[in-house]
Order: sequence, then structure tokens, then C-alpha cells
Amino acid sequence: MTVVNFADDSAPGARTASGGAPSRQQSRQLPRRPFRLRRLARLLPTPAGTPFTFGYGVILLSTALYTDFGDQATVGRLLRESSTDAAHLVEQPLFVLVASALWIAGGIYSFYGVAFLLVVTALERRVGGARAAGVFLLGHVLATLATELPVAGAVAVGRLPEASMHRLDYGISFGLMACVGALSGLLRPRCKWALLGMAGAMCAQDLMELVDPLASWGHPIALLTGLACVPLVRDAAGRKSAAVGRGAAAGRGAVLSADCAVPTPLLPPWLPRQYAPAGAPQEGAAGSMTFRGAGEEPLDGGRAEPVGRAPVEAEAPRHVMGVDDGLHHAHGGEAGPVGVAPRVPGAVPRPRTADGAGEQRRRDADALQAG
Repeated sequence: MTVVNFADDSAPGARTASGGAPSRQQSRQLPRRPFRLRRLARLLPTPAGTPFTFGYGVILLSTALYTDFGDQATVGRLLRESSTDAAHLVEQPLFVLVASALWIAGGIYSFYGVAFLLVVTALERRVGGARAAGVFLLGHVLATLATELPVAGAVAVGRLPEASMHRLDYGISFGLMACVGALSGLLRPRCKWALLGMAGAMCAQDLMELVDPLASWGHPIALLTGLACVPLVRDAAGRKSAAVGRGAAAGRGAVLSADCAVPTPLLPPWLPRQYAPAGAPQEGAAGSMTFRGAGEEPLDGGRAEPVGRAPVEAEAPRHVMGVDDGLHHAHGGEAGPVGVAPRVPGAVPRPRTADGAGEQRRRDADALQAG
């Protein structure tokens, strides 16, 4: 039996005697393995995050395994039929341009397979699957045509023999170089020049060795094609990062509104308010709340009040000397605003006797209205 000392809190990550979390100093000593693992996981393709790279990578892995472990006679025949040499480009250009990009030169142990996963995944996470696929396909097609069509022209004029029309040309290196050029325009200056330096060194080595002249010239052509696509992918990357930023800001705003319990209006300010009869339960009061359609008439002929507002009390009438006492009598003049003292041209005479007070006030009111 092993004796365990529960009072020993010296180990990193140990909990306190009261069962609480470790201190701040102890938490700093804990390794941040989950965070580092997530950073490393973003370098690899996933079905949801990078569907183009993931699906294309599965196809390339299948053909690479078949190249290494399948029947070599069948593999050789398939590679010859998928070759983008000048003869096949003249006979069936679309088929060979697609079929040649389904194989990796060197099989499963090729450097191009690992580079494809890292480079195209990084590009797709920044610009999306459609644009990443477009850059790859554009570099593959343009570099292939730029190297094979001059061969066909040289054979047609007699500068090269007929055998130059038939050669073995397949792989993803042209499309990969185009993605390297496009990705370099989205990285920070230090990473950008490091990536371009490695790609440029590889192209220079191929041109110096010149083992396969067409492939050696096709790689720098594909790299320049990717660099020409930088303005397009940079604009797409900017829009995507802005959309992600707006989504994150909206999420933080929603959480803040939920935490602070900020009420939202029932209707926008430009829509008509809902009305309920005076004396009905108001919003926020105890009991049920009455909801009525916009524009409906108040119930029971009562005075309507906006829902959610306290009822407005009637203002006490103001008495104006010489005017309010005679308003119950009809007259032909235009009534002035209630509660506002009229503009009297002169002093209002006081009533002389009690018997003639009412008659005097009526004459004064008629004179004021007529004036």
C-alpha cells in the first residue's frame, strides 16, 4: 500500500487544503499543452475547416499508396495515360490536366505531399477553399501549358525530334509552387521572405542541375503565377478576417447584453406603438400583461395609454379671470388655447355690483374675442 500525503501541496497543480484551485504562481508553472496542441492542429487540414485540402489530401494519399504498393504494371500504364506531355495535350487536354494532378511524384514518401498539407492548409484557412483551389489549378495549368506548348511548336517546325512529344509528366509540384507564392503575400515580412527564399533556392537548384528542363522551368513560372494572385487573395483574406472580427464582436456584445440583463424594445421606434385601455395592467407591474395589435381602438371607449408607460394624470384646470367663467356660453368667435391667458389689450374692469357681474363678464369676453 502506498501512503499518500494529502497535505503536500508542493507539486505543481496540487489543490489547496480547502479544495480550491492552485495559486497563480503554481498555475504559471503548469505546461500549456492543450494550447500548443491546438496551435499544431491548425497546421493540418480538417473536414470542416479546410474541406478542399482535406478532400484533395485523401485522394493524393490513396493514389500515393497505390503507387507504392499496387501492381507496378498497372501503375505505369495509369501514369502514362495521365501524363501532360504534348501528345496528350493535343488529343485530350482537359482529361490529362485533371488526371495528372491526382498523383504525387515519389509516392507516399515524397516531400511534395507534406508540403502540400502545410502550405495549402494555411492558404485555405486565410482565403477559403474556392480561392485556394483556384490558385492551385491556375498554377498547375499555366505552368504546364507554358512548358509543353513550346515543345509541340519546336517539334512542328523540326527543331526537336518526334519523341519529345511523348514523355512522363505528372504531379502536384506546379500547383504547390503557385500556392507558395500566393501564401507568401499573406504572411508577415519575416515569414514571407523566409518562404520565398526557400522556394527560390529550390527553383535555382533545379535550373542549375537541369535534370528535367520542362519541370525546372515550370516551377519558377508557377511561383510567379502565385505571386500575381496575391492582390486577389489578399482582398479575400481581408474580408474574411473582417467578417470573423464582426462575428466575434457580435458574440461578445450578445454575452454582455445577457450578463447585464439589458432589456430590448418590443417594437422598433418607427413602428406604431401598442395601446391598451387606461387602467389596464402596465408592463412591469404585477399580474398579466395585455398585448394588443398596433392600430386597434382602445377597449370600452376608455382613454388609451402606451403600453409600458404610467397613465398620465389630468392637469388641473387653470382659471383665467374674466374668461373661464363665460366659456359655457356659445359665441361666434374662435376659441383660444385652453389654459393660456389671453392677450388683453387693456385692464379688465372689475364688476360694479353683484347683480350685473354675470352680464358684465359676458360683454367683456365677447369684446375680447371680437378684438
